[in-house]
Amino acid sequence: MRWIEIALNVDGEAGEAVADILQRYGHQGVAIEQAGFYIETWEDEVPPADKLIVRAYIPDDERAPAAKIQLEESLYQLGKLYTMPAPTYTVIDEEDWAEAWKVNYHPLRMGRHIFIRPLWIQEFGEPGDVVIALDPGMAFGTGTHPSTQLVLEAAEDLLVEHPGASVLDLGCGSGILSIGAAKLGASSVVALDTDPIAVTATHNNAESNDVLNLLDIREGSLETLLAEGTQFDIALVNILAKVIISMCGQGLGSVIKSGGVGVFGGIIETQADEVEAALRTTGLTPYKRRMITDWVVIEARRA
Repeated sequence: MRWIEIALNVDGEAGEAVADILQRYGHQGVAIEQAGFYIETWEDEVPPADKLIVRAYIPDDERAPAAKIQLEESLYQLGKLYTMPAPTYTVIDEEDWAEAWKVNYHPLRMGRHIFIRPLWIQEFGEPGDVVIALDPGMAFGTGTHPSTQLVLEAAEDLLVEHPGASVLDLGCGSGILSIGAAKLGASSVVALDTDPIAVTATHNNAESNDVLNLLDIREGSLETLLAEGTQFDIALVNILAKVIISMCGQGLGSVIKSGGVGVFGGIIETQADEVEAALRTTGLTPYKRRMITDWVVIEARRA
């Protein structure tokens, strides 16, 4: 089978709006990555996320021409609000789908001592680095997106303050946050995702990083945790603002222990106030924001 990759290079402000449109047509969601950020550097030297690459995939079949027309009409309407480039289309054989992006995925450094390297590249950072070796495959989470970077940095700081904490990674994707938490000192990590591809990717990456014994990796959602009554010292929730707000209405705060902290990513700056208001309704008190350009990660504590 063959697939058509749809890609747009947009600024951060338009990123989520474009992702919402591609979500309607793409197979199993969309991918958002920071364009041009493939540089080994320290946190205070991270270049601004001026451009994002939003990608989706559709089957290369008889429905593709109509899907392209509908997509381009939606993008044309969005172009009245944002500067909108034309999408690029690349036909990819299925066996090459998960491999095509690897050419541009290089090691990167973030936080105090976090070094992320592709599994197929033999670089190991500096002495004292926490090294995460990663092959995300088709799961979200390469570490190049500003939200992923900010959530990892928050986890690093929190686990320095609270070594041995129990951690939840809700929407684990590639497992980058779960593996990072385990290597940064968590006593246990529950990694949940509704996508079986993500569950498999997290399992494989955890095994490659020798932390499989610390991770409980499952297909599941917030409802799974609420049914079990499970609580955690730290919850990492790097999804989307609208999903976080919806989860707050379902009782998201109750999966965090008294005195515990939730770290919430996938938020554009203009959405931050609304997300914080929703977090307060579920028993959490926002106390810190981290930012790269207009991407925000919010930390909130349960009293």
